[in-house]
Amino acid sequence: MDTNGVRLFVLAAEMLNISSAGRRLGLAPSVASARLSKLEVQLGADLFHRSTRKVSLSIEGEEFLPFAREIIAQENAAYAALGYGNSVVSGTLRFAASSTFVQRFIAPILPEFLERYPGVNVELKLSDTQVSLIEGGFDLALRNYAVEDSSLIGRKLADDKRVLCASPSYLKKYGVPEKPEDLVAHQLLAFINSKPRKLISASDQTTYQFPPSNSKSRVTCDDGASMRIAAKAGVGICMSSIWNIQAEILQGSLVRVLPGYYIDDQSAIWLVYPKSNVLTSKVRVFIDYLIEKIGSPPIWEH
Repeated sequence: MDTNGVRLFVLAAEMLNISSAGRRLGLAPSVASARLSKLEVQLGADLFHRSTRKVSLSIEGEEFLPFAREIIAQENAAYAALGYGNSVVSGTLRFAASSTFVQRFIAPILPEFLERYPGVNVELKLSDTQVSLIEGGFDLALRNYAVEDSSLIGRKLADDKRVLCASPSYLKKYGVPEKPEDLVAHQLLAFINSKPRKLISASDQTTYQFPPSNSKSRVTCDDGASMRIAAKAGVGICMSSIWNIQAEILQGSLVRVLPGYYIDDQSAIWLVYPKSNVLTSKVRVFIDYLIEKIGSPPIWEH
């Protein structure tokens, strides 16, 4: 149903003048008359009695009027929820993200966001395990890998450089690996169900694999913060994003392992939302805020 025609009908019913109602909406009298006629055809009923002297509502028009007003009210409410026609951004933003990333970088900056946008509430679903945006009904999610799902749209927040690291105490006890082949003899920590990553020599571009195919991880988990804590405690060697361990690297509680090699998986930190969703004002301002505070360049590189 053409809601523009419904809006014209409500105004014409209140003014009992189709031409005047049309002019109020910026329509020429002939256009307004044609639009109402089209609505009547769609409904299969005459909404007005027309004569050369006056216009009055038909019985069908009187019956349809309260429903027409409700249609317009619902349309106005829908646009308001999306932020159109209203300078105040409002609504509840459902955001799915890595618990580790949120703890380090997003939770500390939430107060300023909430103060900047007092009409927005934030509902956080925190897990380092991937969740379905569409099935879960989320407005936005943070993903730290290459976005491959064709049903999602992504905006890059920052690069996601990954390195191998371990604690000084672990390396003192088990020795420092000098080449990728040495990793087979070490205790490894790995993320549950993670795919092997390319480990490439910076000097000659020789490619290896982490974890090595002939090794078995002693510990696996699905939480980046726990992996960082375990590595600091001396459990073993792990692969981690720089953003997760930068503070520990600077403090010396974790050190790079095989610094002459780098992980190449073309991953990045993305803010993604379903293609089927309208990019609402609450989502748009949150994306812009995170990029302002965290990305370009990433806060962990400051």
